[in-house]
Amino acid sequence: MASPYPDGDREKVASKLPPVLRQELKIRAAELSLDIQDAVTAAVTAWRELPEGGPAVDTSGAESYSTWLPAGLYDDFKATCTTRGVSYTQGLAQSVRRWLDTNPSPNGAPPREAPERKIVCNQKGGVGKTAVSAGIAQSYAEDGKRVLLVDYDPQGHLSDQLGIDQIPPGHDSLVSHMCGDGKADLRETIVVIDDPRFEKRLHLLPACFDGFLLDAMIAVQAVDRSKRALQKESALERALIQLEADYDVIVIDCPPSLGIAMDAALYYSRRRTGEPVGSSGVIIPVLAEDSSATAYSMLAGQIEDLREDFSIDIDYLGLVVNLYDSRRGAVATSSLSHWKNIGDPRVLAVIGDLKEQREAVRERQPLLSYAPHSDQAEAMRQIARGASW
Repeated sequence: MASPYPDGDREKVASKLPPVLRQELKIRAAELSLDIQDAVTAAVTAWRELPEGGPAVDTSGAESYSTWLPAGLYDDFKATCTTRGVSYTQGLAQSVRRWLDTNPSPNGAPPREAPERKIVCNQKGGVGKTAVSAGIAQSYAEDGKRVLLVDYDPQGHLSDQLGIDQIPPGHDSLVSHMCGDGKADLRETIVVIDDPRFEKRLHLLPACFDGFLLDAMIAVQAVDRSKRALQKESALERALIQLEADYDVIVIDCPPSLGIAMDAALYYSRRRTGEPVGSSGVIIPVLAEDSSATAYSMLAGQIEDLREDFSIDIDYLGLVVNLYDSRRGAVATSSLSHWKNIGDPRVLAVIGDLKEQREAVRERQPLLSYAPHSDQAEAMRQIARGASW
């Protein structure tokens, strides 16, 4: 291909770009009557002017891509990538993705909107994270929303409770895509919860046994501290961002951990540019006991550290006091008062220690199908409403 700029004003550059982005770029440039090289120039220039780049983009399967840029721009672009600790392929993908989002189709196609991202977390086990994750996901799907429920805990309780097999080691999974080793479209691993109540709107991304090694697998990607944001904290976003257009809500059932995997989940929940306050964030199940207060303070400290380190906003959507039984005496009642008195985050619901959830688990059925009119089912609907301000 001969350069259309023999005077040297432009130079041919080569990189890589995922085929889906390349096709979307080609169509959008044609719709806007632009040369593709001018669209890429605008994309790269705008991306370099951002203070922190943009959300990570899944570049699995990226193929060779060449275009013409003004002389010197590609060198400046590569320097910016190095400063931000991202590969040239990732930097170009972020540039193109942002340009597409900020230059919508003139044919009336709506701009791409991020789904609500609900991260259900607590480093203490046994507080009901899985039950709350499943319950609110079912509530959103029951209400007509397209929902992806992510079993992010390698123990796989959520997958097991819904009768879905975990993904064996060495197969394509959320973990392999987080580590940049995904071989196929992550959509191929997703399972539809086949229940008439949800009309195929509720999907599950199953757990995988490799998840027990996730922290170590993510950590080895970081060759220096400058790459920390992309290779660690952005790992979950890098895997899930290509699925976002398919869903209105993504609910993530987190492991009882304060490690790198938890950092990645919290980072994914951050409030993005233009996103309303309280649309995405963290839901924290707790118990009415002293050890839950200690665990909560540790999680809150981790959230504050991420906020400060990356200058991001992570919204507390609320607390869920689970398995509450006033017959346990003063410890239970005083702890409940403590949670309610915090004020921010607020208590979204108090769920009693009732039988329906345990029975639904034994039957491997969604709670809202097994006992749709139970107090626990109604509490899940209340949490879902309260967590979407």
